Amino acid sequence: MRALIPAYRLETPNTLGAALDLLASAPGVWKPFAGGTDLMVLLEAGKLAHRNYVNIWNLKELRGIEAADAQVTIGALTTYTEIQSHPVLRAEFPMLCQAASETGGLAIQNRGTLGGNIANASPAADSPPALLVYDAELELVSTTGSRWISYHGFHTGYKQMIIQPHELLARIRLPRSTQNLTQYYRKVGTRKAQAISKVCFAATANTDSGRLAEVRLALGSVAPIPIRCVKTEAALRGQPIDQLPELGKAALAREIVPIDDIRSTANYRIRVSLNLLEDFLSSLRSTP
Repeated sequence: MRALIPAYRLETPNTLGAALDLLASAPGVWKPFAGGTDLMVLLEAGKLAHRNYVNIWNLKELRGIEAADAQVTIGALTTYTEIQSHPVLRAEFPMLCQAASETGGLAIQNRGTLGGNIANASPAADSPPALLVYDAELELVSTTGSRWISYHGFHTGYKQMIIQPHELLARIRLPRSTQNLTQYYRKVGTRKAQAISKVCFAATANTDSGRLAEVRLALGSVAPIPIRCVKTEAALRGQPIDQLPELGKAALAREIVPIDDIRSTANYRIRVSLNLLEDFLSSLRSTP
């Protein structure tokens, strides 16, 4: 049953400058949104937390994908569909493309944005584990200028971020790698498609002379925020390949802190996380 829709105010600026001026005029009063895929759910349920919204969908300054020699820069309003179809992202950042392909159905993918997936700050979001493993950086802009920050420190707690009320997330930057990396992404949900994740797992690695030379691991839905598992990485780095699964599972079990909720249990999430890690690490045995 549709709830009574609450009264709200909506502004739709057509330039980035106008949007930033509005946010700066009353910091914390205005809530930005773009594709609105999560907002519409709250609207239908009568659970809108704010009463003043800024629709930033028309801001052309926040769109586009640019590939330079050292990095790829993605506008915050880039949709999941656009991510999946970009040749450089498909070739070099396949985990991000896979995450985009597993986020909702076609309607969500045509409307939902990468910036929204980040700024919505859900620990169950599909793209953050891949972004963490890729060492993504975020550009935050305001009327006073812009700043680039590491995505690794962006989320500070459940639904908490370091972005300020007068700032917008403008661009996401991914460093391009010349290394031949093994890349691994898995999303586990109730269904194979159109499901919120119970566990989301992303990892990259390369090996040298029978040992793990470099590894990056990140998970979603196993902590209050998407987490880069740096302690597990440290426990694995430099170790013989045949010893990796047991070393890794012991370290990861200590690093993740899942909860029981409507979608799953903490015990299930731990078990699945360890199984995915073992599957990833075992696959490295066939890596030259």
